[in-house]
Parts: sequence; structure tokens; C-alpha cells
Amino acid sequence: MRPPPHILVVNGIKVRQPVFVLAAPHSGADLLARALKRSPGFHLTMGRPAVTHVVYAFARRPSIAGRGMGATRVLRDALAEAWQIIPGACRDCPAPCREAGGVTGDGPCTAPGTVARFGDASPDLLYSASVLLQAFPDARFVQLIRDGRDVAADMLADPASLAWFKPVMLNDETEFPNPFFGVNAAEHSDRWKAMPTAGKCALRWRSAVRLAATLHQELPREQLLTLRYEDLVTSPDQALNGLSAFLETRVPKVALYGRNIPKVGAWRTRLRGQDAELVEKVARDELSRLGYR
Repeated sequence: MRPPPHILVVNGIKVRQPVFVLAAPHSGADLLARALKRSPGFHLTMGRPAVTHVVYAFARRPSIAGRGMGATRVLRDALAEAWQIIPGACRDCPAPCREAGGVTGDGPCTAPGTVARFGDASPDLLYSASVLLQAFPDARFVQLIRDGRDVAADMLADPASLAWFKPVMLNDETEFPNPFFGVNAAEHSDRWKAMPTAGKCALRWRSAVRLAATLHQELPREQLLTLRYEDLVTSPDQALNGLSAFLETRVPKVALYGRNIPKVGAWRTRLRGQDAELVEKVARDELSRLGYR
């Protein structure tokens, strides 16, 4: 049973139907967030420290996210802080968020009088989806799915992603099953530590798409939209028309053009033979189920 609705007010604006972008790493959340930041009336944040700290605490220790209203309040308060529209508000924003909002100084990136809706597209927000739904029962969620082989290729080239794969990351305090690392039981931790990095990338993607599938089953259709990264890149007009209808607002397409966007199927030239074989072995079922042959 859902808790009674809590009306959050930020800068005198009631938070109604906030939008949260959920995806595995390098699945296009930043690309979609760029478009949403330019949508009329939207104030969308990406990776603000207040939110990131909570998200990763929940991701690495799933039991924290299950602690009822305490976890809900913590995440709601973190988002309320991130959404504040005050002088200097953008000072702590990561570079992708500042660049997407066209911010060159300390911000804010928008004016209170223009905002009607809030959202967040922080990395790994997927692992907080259940808490977000408790905090905002009327929230709208947009899931992005991308070919796990392309995801692995991008993760292998990203130092921030690779930092999570150090053996020390699985320690005595790690909880299992752990969707964040894609490890189901403590007895698998040694195998994970010895696994090549490409396999760890595949495990993270596999676990993320399994969470996405669960969310798809649990949420009403009017609250969840699933998009493919490939459609955003190859058919942006159609993809964003569907998103605009879902969110009942105009999502501009210009943000998806003229940028150095990773190509669909680039894994064929970027993944070494052994890495490609390992990724396909680990993620075979999910790749097949999602139509990535």
C-alpha cells in the first residue's frame, strides 16, 4: 500500500509529476536529459552531489533503500536541495549538467518563474526507483535501453565506470544480492574479482535491464515509458514525439542533433574479440530477449 501523498514545495512551486530518467551506464540518459532540460517549464538536474551520495548509498546497500519512510524522506530531501533555484545553485553541478543547461557561471540555470515541473537524470538513479515511487507516487519514469555490447564498449573507455570494478569494491560490508555490481551471492564475489573487466561491464548491464524489466511489470503504463537508445539516435523525431505525448509537453529535438553521439553498433570495432565473446556470453539471455542479435 502506498503512503499518503506528500506535496513537496521547492521555491514556492509544488512538485507535480516529476520526471526521472533511469538507465544502465552509458545508455543515453545524459542525451535524453539534455533534451528534457530544454523542454518548456522543466528544471532537470543531473548528478548533483546531494542526490548522488544518496543514490550510491542505496545502490551499494540495497537494505538502506528498504527502510520505509526514512529512506523516502532522505531521497526527497536530497532532490529538494538539488532543485533549489538560487544564486550559485549550479556551482556544484557536474560538467554534463552545466553544459546541457548552457551554464557558464554559478547559475542558476533557470528562473523560478519559468518552472512548472522538476526532474532528475543522475547516473544510476535506476537503483532508487522504488524509493522514488514512494517519495513521489505521481512520478513519471523514462527508461532507456541500449545494446549491452555498445554499453560495455563505452564503459571500458570510461575511467569513472572502471573505478567501480576494483576488487576492493566488493568487501565484507557488501550486501547480496547486489544489483549494482550484478553479483547475486557472496560466494560469487571471488569469481567477480577475477573476471575480466568486460565481463563486469556485462554483469552491470544485465542486472540493470533485469531491474528495468521488473519496473515495467510493476508500474502502471501511464507512469513508465521505455525508449531504446538506438531509436533516439536513428529516429529522434519519432522517439521524442512519443516522449512528448507521454510527458504532455514539448521535448525539443534540436538537443539530439549536431553532437558527437556514440554510433549504434560501434562495439563491432571497439570490443576486442575475447571481450565481445565474454560480454555476449554473460548477457546472452538479455541481449536475445531485447532483440539484440
